[in-house]
Amino acid sequence: MTDLNPVIAAVTDRITQRSAPRRAAYLDLMDRQRDAGTNRGNLSCGNLAHGFAASGEDKPVIRTGAAMNIGIVTSYNDMLSAHQPYGRYPEQIKLFAREAGATAQVAGGVPAMCDGVTQGQAGMDLSLFSRDNIAQGTVIALSHAMFEGALLLGICDKIVPGLLIGALRFGHLPQILIPAGPMPSGLANKEKQRVRQLYAEGKASRDELLEAEAASYHGAGTCTFYGTANSNQMMMELMGLHIPGSAFTNPGTKLRQELTRAATHRIAEIGWDGDDYRPLGRCIDEKAIVNAAIGLLATGGSTNHAIHLPAIARAAGIIIDWQDFDELSHVVPLLARVYPNGAGDVNNFHAAGGIGYVVKELLGAGLLHGDVLTVGGTMADYAAEPVLVNDELHWQAAPAESRDDTMLRPVAAPFSPDGGMRLLAGNLGRAIIKTSAVAEDRWTIEAPCRIFDDQNQVLTAFKAGELERDVVVVVRFQGPRANGMPELHKLTPALGVLQDKGFRVALLTDGRMSGASGKVPAVIHLSPEALPGPDGVSGPLAYLQDGDIVRVCAVKGEATALVDEAEWAARQPAAAPPPAVGVGRELFALFRHHADEAEKGGSAVLAAMEQVI
Repeated sequence: MTDLNPVIAAVTDRITQRSAPRRAAYLDLMDRQRDAGTNRGNLSCGNLAHGFAASGEDKPVIRTGAAMNIGIVTSYNDMLSAHQPYGRYPEQIKLFAREAGATAQVAGGVPAMCDGVTQGQAGMDLSLFSRDNIAQGTVIALSHAMFEGALLLGICDKIVPGLLIGALRFGHLPQILIPAGPMPSGLANKEKQRVRQLYAEGKASRDELLEAEAASYHGAGTCTFYGTANSNQMMMELMGLHIPGSAFTNPGTKLRQELTRAATHRIAEIGWDGDDYRPLGRCIDEKAIVNAAIGLLATGGSTNHAIHLPAIARAAGIIIDWQDFDELSHVVPLLARVYPNGAGDVNNFHAAGGIGYVVKELLGAGLLHGDVLTVGGTMADYAAEPVLVNDELHWQAAPAESRDDTMLRPVAAPFSPDGGMRLLAGNLGRAIIKTSAVAEDRWTIEAPCRIFDDQNQVLTAFKAGELERDVVVVVRFQGPRANGMPELHKLTPALGVLQDKGFRVALLTDGRMSGASGKVPAVIHLSPEALPGPDGVSGPLAYLQDGDIVRVCAVKGEATALVDEAEWAARQPAAAPPPAVGVGRELFALFRHHADEAEKGGSAVLAAMEQVI
């Protein structure tokens, strides 16, 4: 067996030591939840009768408590393409549960909003905090104490992190996430990108743009680019929380159905009354969190997980920060180029060998923890591909070689020796940059800045020709406490146009950039954010002024305003714009007021929770 890379070992040890008090308290709580907490056997007759009143043919089994009852937490809606396939999953799962001698009930539903629909719109201000809302919804669903295990149905950006944060409050239960898979490939990504850029330049009509978008996002399943949603699915595999090979099997196929059946059968096998008990709170440990970060780096996944993974970890009593990401990135090679980092989409990635190949390569090179407790066996079992043989589910070893080396490469010949995620730090704070899709001659940008408080102001300036120069575009007051930290994805085409004209351009913001951020260097999640914190002190970004020279450098890890210290100290912070209202944003003021910084996950519920436990 190959020895674990020493840097990965050191980072894991540091996380373990840093987390020790919180992790011990979390595991103690979960042990008490199992042994003395509310469960079905302790419910009163009135409680229990309410719980099985409408359970139909499963009523006698649920009533006696003689078999596992599986709670289904679903994020189904039929507006969101990724979650539309979940509509019939509960009835299928109930049948599959009976095959395994168990029962299943829908414990509850959680919201699932789509960043693709709300991108650049007012609703995007709700997006990050929908994760906290989903976590709360998951807790409410499982709080009825009717269940000995749970299946979590969710895929997209905030939904999977939210489900996990909530589910980890019931970490004494075995739980498995069930994906629904990506839609089949549509319009080629390069063509979609070409039309978007033409539209940004005023050379394509809205009808032409809509036709290209509709040809790309055309059916049920996740969007096929490698953004946050598909990065979620990869991470669930690398953490061992899926049935192996589940992530990228298309909806509506026999193989997809058999993977759902396998997950249902498996949850019935790993309950606390058997000899293979695998509770979620033990599966998600320090090594599993590090594996998720490694998978993210090795595949060029979404930078949004620089926020989501720390939040998931916190829910399990584990503390991970951006320094950990940065050090891992230096030793984890980039093995995949999936759009927007390459030409092919997740279907092409899957066909080339996919996650099974990535796991095989990482394990073989000592770049992944193999000794984690997974729901599907060992981590080595994830170095495999699910297949149907005579309509029965089997797994075969991942391919020895990539089937397409433009999409997927071995550790011995990676696209880059570096995972492509960097911590930048300086007098402007701490931030993240993703370099895997950025040309190396763009890793350092030093230019005068132009400051905006809203992304629409950027587009107005772009259309007026005011940005046609070397420039660091600063968009501030976009942090969790200011407006919910929306993604600024709509800026990508315009900034791409400026870069293609030969200008040296970068984005600097305390907001988020899409998980599909591409060729323009984007320094994001800057923390502390510009809006004053609970101590009344504004973040450094609030002191920046138009024309200041700003240096962002992924080589040296720097985010610095080149301003004389005395002048800087004499400045007053810029006033924040008033909070936006409408689209229900005012109902999320509680989340904004209590959210903590991006590096901790930007969560109000976790910040409050840690004050009481």
